[in-house]
This record gives sequence, C-alpha cells and structure tokens, in this order.
Amino acid sequence: MGRVFAYCRVSTAEQTTDNQVHEIQAAGFNIEPRRVISECVSGSVAANQRKGFAKLRDRLEAGDVLIVTKLDRLGRNAMDVRATVEELAQADIRVHCLALGGADLTSAAGKMTMSVLSAVAEFERDLLLERTAAGLARARHAGKVLGRPRALSDRQEALARVRLAEGQSVAAIARELNTSRQTVMRLRVRSDEQAIG
Repeated sequence: MGRVFAYCRVSTAEQTTDNQVHEIQAAGFNIEPRRVISECVSGSVAANQRKGFAKLRDRLEAGDVLIVTKLDRLGRNAMDVRATVEELAQADIRVHCLALGGADLTSAAGKMTMSVLSAVAEFERDLLLERTAAGLARARHAGKVLGRPRALSDRQEALARVRLAEGQSVAAIARELNTSRQTVMRLRVRSDEQAIG
C-alpha cells in the first residue's frame, strides 16, 4: 500500500481543521503530520485552483491514498468533486471519504456512489433555482422592490451631483452624506455616462 495523505479544508479563518484531523485519526488512520494538508479556502473554488490542494496533488504518486472526512471538503460543486476524484483515479490514487463509510470513491462501488450523489446534488440545485425564481416572481408580482437598497436618496444624489460639479473631492462628499467613497464614485460614473449618452 502506498502512502496515506489527508486533505482538510475550512472556509473561514475563524474555523479550524482540527476536528477533521481528529475524525481521520479516530477512523484508524495514523497519518504523519507532514502528510496532512490543511487550508482555508471556500469550497466553491475548484480543487485544482486551490494552493494547498495543488501542492498536495504534486506530492501524490500512484498507489497513494487520499482521505477526506466529507465530499464537501473536496468541493461544493458535485461536478468539480467528480472531476477531481476521476483525475486522481486516473493517476492510480485512491480517494476515501469517511462520511461515506470510508468508501473508496475510485472503486466501482465508489463511482456508483459518486454518480448517485452527483445526480442528487444536481436535482437539489435545480429545485433551489426553481424555488428562488418562483419566490422572486411572487415578490415582483406583490410589488416588492428587489435588490440592494439604495445608498443615497434622490435628494442626496442630487446634492452629491452638485458637489461633484463644484469640484469637491469624493472623500469630502462621502463624509458630508455619511456614505462610502465607492458610492460617490459610482454616482460620478453614472453621471458621466448620462452626460455622454
């Protein structure tokens, strides 16, 4: 049997991968600390675009085993997880997921499990999109204004335009209106576009 590695990931700096490491050890894997790769990055970032995972991938060789506690450690997107597992399988690297009973995702049973999970994830995503679209349509029909609330009222925007025309600085206008410089800069860009168009 080849070497055993663990990939542990959290999404925010406030979180820690310690629980994942303990879970892997409790499952009976005694992995050398130098073979535990931990990183803090969103699961929405594709595995091959993560620095820690890329370094891990460079270290993995044919016959090695990669342990993850859950599939979502590899990624939130089912297609990305599947592509990552298939790429590792082609390099003769086995991937075991503890949440799936330690199943080898590169085996025939693991591939079937991945296919079912991918189908379920895609189905859930489609349902979510349908529910979101229906909710937005209901809100529009009820006359609700959607999107981010305006940072400035009509009166404040008019005042900001006057101040910009007078040549006042963006920072001074933002302070006067108790808003961000970005808000004033966006207003200036919109005003310039309206003047041109």
